[in-house]
Amino acid sequence: MEWNLRSAEELAAALRVGAVTSEELTEEAIACIERDDTVVNAVCVPDFDNARAAARNADRVRARGEDRPLLGIPVTVKESYDMAGLPTTWGMPQYENHVPAEDAVQVSRLKAAGAVLLGKTNVPVMLRDIQTFNEIYGTTSNPWDHQRTSGGSSGGSAAALASGFGALSIGSDLAGSLRTPAHFCGIYAHKPTLGLVASRGMVAPPAPALPVDLDLAVAGPMARTARDLTLLLDVMAGPDPLTHGVAYDLALSPARHERLPDFRVLVMEDHPLIPTGSAVRAGVHRVAEALADAGARVERHSPLLPDPTEAATLYMLLMLSNAAAGLPAEQYEQLRTRAAALSADDRSLDAARLRGMVLSHRDWVAANNRRELHRHGWRQLFAEFDAVVCPVTPTPAFPHNHHGALDDRHIDIDGVEYPYFDQLVWAGVATMPGLPATAIPAGRSPEGLPVGVQLIGPMFEDRTPLRLAELLEHKIGGFRAPK
Repeated sequence: MEWNLRSAEELAAALRVGAVTSEELTEEAIACIERDDTVVNAVCVPDFDNARAAARNADRVRARGEDRPLLGIPVTVKESYDMAGLPTTWGMPQYENHVPAEDAVQVSRLKAAGAVLLGKTNVPVMLRDIQTFNEIYGTTSNPWDHQRTSGGSSGGSAAALASGFGALSIGSDLAGSLRTPAHFCGIYAHKPTLGLVASRGMVAPPAPALPVDLDLAVAGPMARTARDLTLLLDVMAGPDPLTHGVAYDLALSPARHERLPDFRVLVMEDHPLIPTGSAVRAGVHRVAEALADAGARVERHSPLLPDPTEAATLYMLLMLSNAAAGLPAEQYEQLRTRAAALSADDRSLDAARLRGMVLSHRDWVAANNRRELHRHGWRQLFAEFDAVVCPVTPTPAFPHNHHGALDDRHIDIDGVEYPYFDQLVWAGVATMPGLPATAIPAGRSPEGLPVGVQLIGPMFEDRTPLRLAELLEHKIGGFRAPK
């Protein structure tokens, strides 16, 4: 029996009744990687000897009558997480030999839950791309079409899951880095509420692994089923014990509803700053129609929705102010000169990104205060709705495009080119206010590529979009393995 494309939940059940051993699951996963990953290039740092040892230990532990949430289940880890004894490079050639001595807090939680860690998955340089490639490990391809990207920055993890390289993976998300690869590769991912999941040890070298509260960015789970997302989130959730103490526990609110007819959903398929491609629009429609068919309340407009144009601008300001904080002084001064030359009437996203890179603390505080107003607006919206359905990006996976600087690239939306980074406005809908968002498969494009949507939920009510994802999986189908 082949196990490599089964869910973690199915594997756990089979392990508990003795239908398979962890050692058998691990050997099958390793064989699958060795057979298929030469083309996909998802697992950039294999750790097979330690995985085999962990699998043997998991079988011994189970034989003694013990059980843990992920005991004996093969998983992968995004390269950006520290794993003791393995390189953490973030795709930067100058740190090719950077080997941390301690595990990231999430790696520790995976090990404590009994997971078998197969290795680390590929990332773009500094995690700053919607594609996954770097000089150290090369390019990760989409398992559905090797000429196309798997997404970024958790593209290696998404490609690994779609290919059957382990049952689960952990990634991170600042600009859709969990959700975009899930959308491109036809899997599930969950961007948790900001602050829900500790991120210590998910840090670019050579910075020390300190318990820093990140702004905008989160760590989160990836899987081939919605229920597996919840299983993994329960392992990952909770603050850093270095800052909150080991006894601190964060209990998430239960899902608002258990049945599709009880959900109240706002569908947002258009953004004022970028068009939605026809293939993605069809995916949004498919989900909306499934919800309506099940008896859910589905609305397509609401005056309660915070202004998406201002939200996108705030998102770019806040995100780029963080991204540029470590730039050399000379480069920073050049950016300040360019920003000062912008017309006051220039409200483009390119201008917002440039202004964000040189944002003063005074202006950052003002932007942060406006963010709080948006959060208040979302609280009011979620008094009337339970979830918002919207695109992850405007298009399915696009062909590999490694030419030129990021600022010079474009994205083709139904034959018209738009600035490459403008597609991030959909990721920012949830990221800027810190809301949870679950990416789910929503069908295929006319070319046969996966198309996903995201389900955005109320802050610290992550179980609501996760439960909605599970119900929709039963209604419209979920992950399907690429041929």
